[in-house]
Amino acid sequence: MGNIFTTILVQPLTNGLILFYKYLGQNLGIAIILFSVFLIFLLRPLTKPYMESMKRIKEMEPQLAKLRKKYGNDKVKMSQAQAELYKQNKINPTAGCLPYILQFLVLIALFQVFTAALSSQDIASGKLNNLLYAPLKFSDDQPLNTRFLYLDISKPDAFHIQGIPFGIPGLFLILATVAQFLSVKITSPYITQEQKIAKKSKGTLDDTQVAMQKSMTYMMPLMTLIFGLSLPSGLALYWLVYSLVNVWQQVSMSGWGSLTPAINLVKSRLIKKK
Repeated sequence: MGNIFTTILVQPLTNGLILFYKYLGQNLGIAIILFSVFLIFLLRPLTKPYMESMKRIKEMEPQLAKLRKKYGNDKVKMSQAQAELYKQNKINPTAGCLPYILQFLVLIALFQVFTAALSSQDIASGKLNNLLYAPLKFSDDQPLNTRFLYLDISKPDAFHIQGIPFGIPGLFLILATVAQFLSVKITSPYITQEQKIAKKSKGTLDDTQVAMQKSMTYMMPLMTLIFGLSLPSGLALYWLVYSLVNVWQQVSMSGWGSLTPAINLVKSRLIKKK
């Protein structure tokens, strides 16, 4: 299984990254940024159905509210009516799950690339060259530039101060965490409304769904921060780029999601100042 995963995902990703590295300035940080954008737009045809499906589900919210009022605590009939509503409007809530699974696999593969292959020592005879196709292999006198601004891409974006047992996150890791938080908030447009409905409901299903969504809003950015303290900063840089592009795609497709009230508040204050 490991060899198959390496052959179909780790090796192509490694070669793609090094291709960008060799032909676009020989700076690994710049290569990661540009290669990340390339990967995101390569997967966009797969993610577009999901975004469009979420947009249409949002448009169905008034009709869903009527169904909730009609069926009350009858979860079975509510589920059947909701499924029929989606069927009539040709909405598939699970559309586009594949690219998000693939995105997770890409993250695992990139972790292997950064931790096992991209070491600044012994490039020519190390694991990196074993993954590269012949035209991209490094020669004995070719170094790998892992420096990007203050980062060493192969090491965590964290600072260690004497007397403090844990690392302090660097700028890119903090930005990646914030970007991940914004990404999750924007792709979760129903939390506030669902919380209101859950409070009125005597059942526990809605409460469970709301609790899960709310925990994901904070859990994923927190995981990004915690794991980023020990993982190569190349992953934090990739996750920052991915989250920012995801925010842009989601906003352009279906708006600011659960951040809409905050955005409207900022806009209204800016208008008043003018």
